[in-house]
Amino acid sequence: MAESSRTSPVTSLATHPSANRAWLRAVLPSVADIIFVALLGALVFTPLSVRLLGDGGIGWHIRTGQQILATHEVPRVDPFSSQVRLQWFAWEWLYDVAVGKLDAWCGLNGVVWFTAVVIAAVFACTFRLLLRSGANLPLALVLVLLAISASMIHFLARPHVVSWLFTLAWFAILNGYEKTSEHRRVSRSIWALPALMIIWVNVHGGVLFGLALLAIFWLGAVWDRLRARGDRIEESFARIAAGWRARDLFVVGLLSGLASFVNPYGWKLDAHVYAYLTDRFLMDHIDEFQSPNFHLIAQKCFLVLLLIAFAAVAAHGRALRMSQVLTLLLAVYAGLYASRNIPIASILLVLLIGPVISSTSKWRGDARSESLGFLGRMATMESQARGHLWPIMAIMATFAVAFHGGRVGSNQIMDAHFDSKRMPVAAVDFLEQHQLANSVLSTDFWGGHLIYRHIPVVVDDRHDMYGEAFFKSYLKMIRVEDGWREFLETHPAQCVLLPKDTALANALALSYRWKSIYSDDVAIVFVRRAVADGSGR
Repeated sequence: MAESSRTSPVTSLATHPSANRAWLRAVLPSVADIIFVALLGALVFTPLSVRLLGDGGIGWHIRTGQQILATHEVPRVDPFSSQVRLQWFAWEWLYDVAVGKLDAWCGLNGVVWFTAVVIAAVFACTFRLLLRSGANLPLALVLVLLAISASMIHFLARPHVVSWLFTLAWFAILNGYEKTSEHRRVSRSIWALPALMIIWVNVHGGVLFGLALLAIFWLGAVWDRLRARGDRIEESFARIAAGWRARDLFVVGLLSGLASFVNPYGWKLDAHVYAYLTDRFLMDHIDEFQSPNFHLIAQKCFLVLLLIAFAAVAAHGRALRMSQVLTLLLAVYAGLYASRNIPIASILLVLLIGPVISSTSKWRGDARSESLGFLGRMATMESQARGHLWPIMAIMATFAVAFHGGRVGSNQIMDAHFDSKRMPVAAVDFLEQHQLANSVLSTDFWGGHLIYRHIPVVVDDRHDMYGEAFFKSYLKMIRVEDGWREFLETHPAQCVLLPKDTALANALALSYRWKSIYSDDVAIVFVRRAVADGSGR
């Protein structure tokens, strides 16, 4: 009798199906969760962690943040260059503080961890937004994988990855507001945009994408109002709703524009960014502002997205709203204009074309139509999972590993560092050992790495600070063009550190004024011959 009165676990679960489903939703990972965890693990625990540090510019971001934390003041004069009191706009200071603190806590492991979390969040949220907007699961997965592949060109520990997240949130809020307005519902999330702008403008200059999207959706609202004739009751309501939308977007746009002045430099930062981005010489000679080279893998993936977008517009263009058409044009133009814009362009493209293709497809993305095989099970899992327990656990676990030096017990499973085949790691060790690190002339690409090693530099990749005239002279030197010695004479340094087998390195090796004192497979170090002979080297 005692045993028969007991309730088995199976019976208990059967009699409480709602509790069972709630428990499953809390612990069952969705496809978006799997994307997040997989991408985070790949960026943290594989050689991709070293690739994230492939741009030496992260070095000066880290040191800037640490200086701000130490002095409690955002710099207005450059502290890293051997040039005399150059005016500097540290316009990404908030990001710098974050990575500076993480480096102090965890070293470069912490910086890589933060970058990986942001990148993983961007593409997991992109996938989830695709499903919510009506894209079917397999199409959403393919599009997101293409976007990830295209964006790997800029998988770097730099503040631009945070702009990807802000652009995604900005588009989601504006697109959601437009849809709710069409259905005569009120969405107040749009009023959060000015507050987000205050954070964004202090993190990265990508705020221009946010302002552009606001202008696009405002134009879309104006177009909808002008297009609605008002002959029927439904069109009259649509006209009124479009008018309200245009009014709200105008006010939010004005507030967001004013919010962009909430930074340590005020309106002068906007003027500085405008002057920088309209400097034709700098735009034509900075690599990341060059148009994509479609012979490379990441750019080919972006090209595939472009072709899919063109095909979708050709087949279903009438289904697009004006805001979608203008956003599509923005994404295409931005991605073709500069390689650095490919990630944001890819994200916008997949968010636009996924729902359009799915809305006209016979195979819808809900769990009922996907009732067979693996895709059906994944669709069911996606619709049930709500807890996001796995991403939270992954974030906490990977941070714990980074905080403990990348070790789990005696095993080193995380080791973020600058690639010694890409950065002059051994050469800088030599300079420090021989006390030759007081002032170093190197390439702009290596400057950030030298700053991270606490070495004053003649030049680094803060092109907006040095200006056009400086870089014209610098490029003459690097390319060994007429007048190339002028830069060496007007910007003296204790030594010159160059990539091996470059034109300038070969020219200095043939010059009687210079002597090589160190060389490896990556870098070569020169000092003036009189200095080398006087020191006995």
